[in-house]
Amino acid sequence: MAGEAVELGPVRGRARIDVLDVMRGIAILGILYMNIPYMGTNVVSWMADIRRLSWSAADQATWATIAIIWDGTQRGLFEFLFGAGVMVFTAKAMRPDDPVAVADLYYRRNLLLVAFGLIDIFIVAWIGDILLAYGLSALFLFPFRKAPAKALLAMGMGFAAFVAVSGAIEYNERTTTIHKVAALEATQAQGAKLNDADKKTLSDWQEKRDAYDLSKPPSKKAQAMIDAERKAHVAGPWVFLKNNWGVWNKVFGDGNGTFFTVLEAVCAMFIGMALWKWGVIQGERSTRFYAVTAIVAYAVGCGLRGWGAAETFRFDMAPKAGWITEEFARLAVTLGHVALFNLAMKTGAGRSLLAPFKAVGRMAFSIYVLTSVVTLWFIFAPWGLDLWDRFGWAQLALAASVINLFMLVFANVWMRFYVSGPLEWVWRSLAYGKRQPFVRRPVKPSVGTLAPA
Repeated sequence: MAGEAVELGPVRGRARIDVLDVMRGIAILGILYMNIPYMGTNVVSWMADIRRLSWSAADQATWATIAIIWDGTQRGLFEFLFGAGVMVFTAKAMRPDDPVAVADLYYRRNLLLVAFGLIDIFIVAWIGDILLAYGLSALFLFPFRKAPAKALLAMGMGFAAFVAVSGAIEYNERTTTIHKVAALEATQAQGAKLNDADKKTLSDWQEKRDAYDLSKPPSKKAQAMIDAERKAHVAGPWVFLKNNWGVWNKVFGDGNGTFFTVLEAVCAMFIGMALWKWGVIQGERSTRFYAVTAIVAYAVGCGLRGWGAAETFRFDMAPKAGWITEEFARLAVTLGHVALFNLAMKTGAGRSLLAPFKAVGRMAFSIYVLTSVVTLWFIFAPWGLDLWDRFGWAQLALAASVINLFMLVFANVWMRFYVSGPLEWVWRSLAYGKRQPFVRRPVKPSVGTLAPA
């Protein structure tokens, strides 16, 4: 009814949906497998060729497994879950006389998320932060909460279509360049003189070729950047901070990284909203539905990604079909994960196996920031364990697994005593404008029931 008071508060207890917490927990731990190479290595040294970090048989298997099954899909899970969370959060704002209090709280929460993202970037110094992008993305979602699921899905595929078109353009440009270089090299071999523009084309192409020749050292420009990165890492906290600020600004500030990150997130969040409306992401469909969906999604997504990994393993300048299909493949594998985890949660064994991840999912914000602090300021810091730039791909994945095990145990112990993670508590208290419950209180037995003395 119009003017009806709306009681707002965090979702707790039985109102929470376990499978969403499980997937959020798995995603927040899984993201470290993608982040840790950027936290623990001299990234510039291997950006041109991943073999320059390390390339044993174990490294190859590790890199390929992560690239095909996991890379970007933990981000995809977050984006799908964020979209589903919008539907949960705005459930009281779906009537014609929507209470303005819901919108007010929604935008206040996400503006606070933007602020926390800036803290993560400029104080914790994690240049790969997702909080800022997700907070900005959420600002666009509220008006679409009532859109039909099919419309949300169509809009959600927009970024994948953009990637496919831009990838096709890049594929065509690379093919044209290869033909042009071949013609110029033939002309040069015949003794003909080339103009300055053609000489530069050959020089730039050769520099790119050399990056794949492990017998040759990095170019002078690349070596200078490698040395600068190493110096910034060992020169002390202040220099480390300034260097990371500069890198973030280059990629996400002056560059277009924030725009494309938000565009990707908004589209995937639309898909998450559609999946919620169809009852897919929260486990309302049949066992058969999830089994078939997982098989089809993995067949398509992992197939395309396996093809892309094979193209990468050629280590040459040939155009890659993966440039066109990469976003469709990422979304497909992410959908496969959603189906698989929901399928597992429909069995007793699956629920028991995945149960520990619920605690991580319920304090995902705190775990995300804590992981950045532990890795950047202790494990890889010269004033900490000083393990920076000492690990290869397989060792980094092992280190991520050890850190994640610690976080998994920590989260489960923490949630025994507290209602939420510390950062979740601060976020909710600020959003609702009042102190939220923090310490978990013992449940008092009901009158007439037996209780231990």
